[in-house]
Amino acid sequence: MKDGKLKELTGKEVEEMRDKKPLPIGIDDFKTIIEEDYYYVDKTKMIESLLDDSAGVTLFTRPRRFGKTLNMSMLNYFFNLKKKEENRKLFENLYISKSKYMDQQGEYPVIYLSFKDIKALNWEKCYYLTRRLITYLYNEFEFLREKLNKKDLSDFDKVWLDEEGADWENSLKNLLRYLYEYHNKKVVVLIDEYDTPIVSGYNNGYKKEVLALYRSLYSTVLKSNAHLQFSVMTGILRIAKEGIFSGLNNLKVNSIFSEKYSEYYGMTEEEVLEGLKYYNLEYEINDVKDWYDGYQFGNIEVYNPWSIINFLDNGKLKPYWQGTAGNETINELLDRGNKEIFDDLEKLFRKEIVYKKIRDFTEFTDDINEIWELFLYSGYLTTSGEQKDKEHPIRIPNREIMEFFEDRFIDRFTGNYQKFSDTIRYLRAGNIEKFGEILQNEVISSLSYFDTDKDEKYYKVFLIGIFVALMNDYVRLSERESGHGRADLILEPKKKENPGYIFEFKVSKSEEELESYAEEGFGQIKEKKYDTELINHGVTEIIYIGLAFYKKKLKMKYEKNIIII
Repeated sequence: MKDGKLKELTGKEVEEMRDKKPLPIGIDDFKTIIEEDYYYVDKTKMIESLLDDSAGVTLFTRPRRFGKTLNMSMLNYFFNLKKKEENRKLFENLYISKSKYMDQQGEYPVIYLSFKDIKALNWEKCYYLTRRLITYLYNEFEFLREKLNKKDLSDFDKVWLDEEGADWENSLKNLLRYLYEYHNKKVVVLIDEYDTPIVSGYNNGYKKEVLALYRSLYSTVLKSNAHLQFSVMTGILRIAKEGIFSGLNNLKVNSIFSEKYSEYYGMTEEEVLEGLKYYNLEYEINDVKDWYDGYQFGNIEVYNPWSIINFLDNGKLKPYWQGTAGNETINELLDRGNKEIFDDLEKLFRKEIVYKKIRDFTEFTDDINEIWELFLYSGYLTTSGEQKDKEHPIRIPNREIMEFFEDRFIDRFTGNYQKFSDTIRYLRAGNIEKFGEILQNEVISSLSYFDTDKDEKYYKVFLIGIFVALMNDYVRLSERESGHGRADLILEPKKKENPGYIFEFKVSKSEEELESYAEEGFGQIKEKKYDTELINHGVTEIIYIGLAFYKKKLKMKYEKNIIII
């Protein structure tokens, strides 16, 4: 991984940087950002858009670290009647302060919940964490007890104290009613990361139980509730309606495909330019675009805000968005992936576009093609242009995500990033003997999926790993015809003074036949003239490598060839 570097700052520029606002890295509380004068990109126009829409329940689905929680915090401080005058000051000099809707500020009781920490390995722990979160919420509204009748007080206390007989499924619905009756005002409900418990349930084998509880929690409080002013929910995925939103007819979903609200999550080009100018980094815009731009939300392109803020803070172009959310689900689907999945991944690694049917909801079925929806909604891929035959064009958005794939793919399918990198270093240097030795003794020997599986898919994936490790310096030609056929892996150097590589692999039927299969693969390269395209492109050194695998054993036959032009 190569970090981009800024020019060295002058003494004057260093002094100017000290006078700039601090950047809110890891801070998603709106009040803290405003009161402590952190750098803030004004997204308060979103409040106006929400009130213009007058939707009963709005669900926003966006990748992690694209500003969902900060926007929810902003909505809480705007609408919450607690500390109305104090919170009003937070919005001075922001867009919403000049809006006709400023009279809505501080007018409603607000229930604000975040389910971001409801992740557990089993249902019992998930159920406990959910109960604890709701008891904390009830504790925030302990003052309601003074006006509750005897029955409501009993119900309140059972939830508040986590006692036997507590009605958890109706706990949010009941709290909504208590607040309405206390204030004589309808309630705003804000639910952040609503899908985290459901994804955790799918990953850890308690999907049925978690869906049953959360379907009741959400539907009872949101479905045709006379005490509800409106609700906003956020998450990464939209769970299928029958899975979590059954019967919720007043739900309006705003996804990455929606044109409205697209500018409120992520940073627009104009906002990034303003930030770069403020921190005297505007001369880096082209590199910044390459690293962090490329996400298509609705009809605009947006930058990853987490990465931009971190870049502005330390001035180094490198990956900041550590995409861990949803990795378990994606890893499981990758493990079950077929040849078509890996063929398409390989195209994406080559910066090509692939077309896939993308639903606007996720069902968590055994369909491995769901991997494209998870990749897209989680921010690992983005859309690119118009649909074709009801399929969406998808691609890797930028260099940051490409490097994420490089690191994670190699780590996942070659056992150990460092060991594999050492192997590739010998390949780059043309030391093919050492390359084969480490490949056998330190890489393949550590991979469990080579134990018994004879599916050639895993060996194909392994070759993709070689390409991914070299893709900064090489172009893969394997999908094209070359000579009289198609080789498994042809790598053309971007700099013609470097060697080209041609790999042909075989899966042996036994350990005893390994050598003959390696010879066969090597011979096939020459016989079918797989080097034709490399020669035509002016590559003057080509290394032919025949690899034969049998479980955790391999044999290799290779030859270096100097081409006289």
